[in-house]
Amino acid sequence: MTPERLAQLTALRHSLHTIPEVSGNEEKTADVVAEYLRQHAPDELLTGLGGHGVAAVYRGAAEGPTVLIRCELDGLPIEEVSDADYRSGHAGRGHLCGHDGHMVMVAALAEDLARTRPQTGRVVLLFQPAEETGKGAAAVIADPQFERIQPDYAFALHNYPGLAAGAVALCQGPANCASRGMRIRLMGKTSHAAAPQDGVSPAGALTKLMPGLVALGPGGEMSANFARVTLTHAWLGEPTFGIAPGEAEIWVTLRTVTDSRMEQLTEEASAVLAEVCAEEGLEYTVSYDDVFDACVNHPEATEILSFGAETAGYPAQLWQVPQPWSEDFGQFSKVAKSAMFWLGAGETMPQLHNPDYDFPDELIPVGSAVFAAAIDAVLNRAPGGNH
Repeated sequence: MTPERLAQLTALRHSLHTIPEVSGNEEKTADVVAEYLRQHAPDELLTGLGGHGVAAVYRGAAEGPTVLIRCELDGLPIEEVSDADYRSGHAGRGHLCGHDGHMVMVAALAEDLARTRPQTGRVVLLFQPAEETGKGAAAVIADPQFERIQPDYAFALHNYPGLAAGAVALCQGPANCASRGMRIRLMGKTSHAAAPQDGVSPAGALTKLMPGLVALGPGGEMSANFARVTLTHAWLGEPTFGIAPGEAEIWVTLRTVTDSRMEQLTEEASAVLAEVCAEEGLEYTVSYDDVFDACVNHPEATEILSFGAETAGYPAQLWQVPQPWSEDFGQFSKVAKSAMFWLGAGETMPQLHNPDYDFPDELIPVGSAVFAAAIDAVLNRAPGGNH
């Protein structure tokens, strides 16, 4: 990648950085991406995928597999702390996970594909909405337009603070944990604070559930039996001295390495909740949000990414332990051979979702090169995509 081209892509990244939009509201971001892709002559451009998703399709000269490269459109509802002249222009929102950088690394592929189509098959560059809430990938796949870009292989990346800048790492098998937010509403009956015995307070249930649920998931070794339950929010009654409370709410995040363990943990949490509420004479409701399936790298797709990284000059470290945080890219494993890799953002880089995080622009050529080599391995090499 020439310095001039890197400068152009960096300018695009900075432009995207100024307009962060949260999950489901990525309208302006999608417009900027679509306009950039139009300038690089895709054979087909799909918009409105699963919300604000955008996909550019580049067809090869002969029949062959379809390779999908996926990145994310959304920012975070976090106030950015930065002195950069391209800092967020939207109060309370920021690109503090690096999705702006991910977009540009994928957008960089469009110029190469416009100049030289693959020998066989198709390449789909997918800019996915709503990753942060875990809803975007499933919405894209459920969109009727997705049938037109049904992939055989799907690849993605995420930048990784704490890993040396430009280093590539791959997990074999589970790559990201399954997780879900469990929202519990407890319903009793209010009473005068002078006569709490005349009501049904959820206070006792709340004090039992907070440690009881957390005890179901103590964390520990990231094996197939791993489970972690994190208390994230709780409230009880109204902020007044005259009313004994009648309602309460508790939020916990359930986290496991496998989807089957998540089903088990959810059943265990539900059983604890039912037992405590029966003891305390309370009614309750449960709802789930931010639901992420486990992200599991397919062996063949992992091999292709490893080969691509090696070919691009960034040999991959092979890791056996998945990341504890979640990624909705796991949805694509239901429809394609999929894998994602980690791209080191620097050992002293602020962590993802920190208010002072900012994607390192020097990673743009690295991620783009690994993707390009993986595409080449599938579509431009020996018959059948052997690599």
